[in-house]
Amino acid sequence: MLRELAQELVDLIFDWGYLGVFLLMAVESSFIPFPSEIVLIPAGYLASQGEMSIGMILASALGGSMLGAYSNYYLALKLGRKILIRYGKYFFIKEQTLQKMDDYFAKHGAISTFIGRLIPGVRQLISIPAGLAQMNIVKFSLYTGVGAGIWALVLILLGYYIGENQELINTYLKQITITVVGLLIILAGYYYKKQKRG
Repeated sequence: MLRELAQELVDLIFDWGYLGVFLLMAVESSFIPFPSEIVLIPAGYLASQGEMSIGMILASALGGSMLGAYSNYYLALKLGRKILIRYGKYFFIKEQTLQKMDDYFAKHGAISTFIGRLIPGVRQLISIPAGLAQMNIVKFSLYTGVGAGIWALVLILLGYYIGENQELINTYLKQITITVVGLLIILAGYYYKKQKRG
């Protein structure tokens, strides 16, 4: 079933080109849980066949990711706070909790956003607390863009070099995810120690 879905996506991307990549990545970065792997790995494979350009795939993926991230950010910024202030007490969320979140994002928003964009399952959601905490939009854009760009490039290159071998993709994707999470833990530990000293 997954193979059939991947084939359909390859066909869709082939038909719609960079617009298909852009739209699917916008969906992936919004509330809808949709793995970027099944968009960017086939696109990378098409690049290896000379059907697409790696640079254009990356630009389309980044543009789509930013659109999805901005939609979450602005929804949380404009509506989330009002909803939490009004109904938060029913979920044990007090105004002091929101203040603590504001303080946290003022101090650690950049590193949290960057790390969040590289963690599967968290990527789509990190924009929501950033919006709720009214994180500076320039900082949010910079760290979201860098994190999303790194992850997109990894998947595109994976598709480019081993796009036909599903078994190798599964192995490498697992190894890459474990490596990325390990590096992020080291980065977070280093950041925490630096903050403690400062």
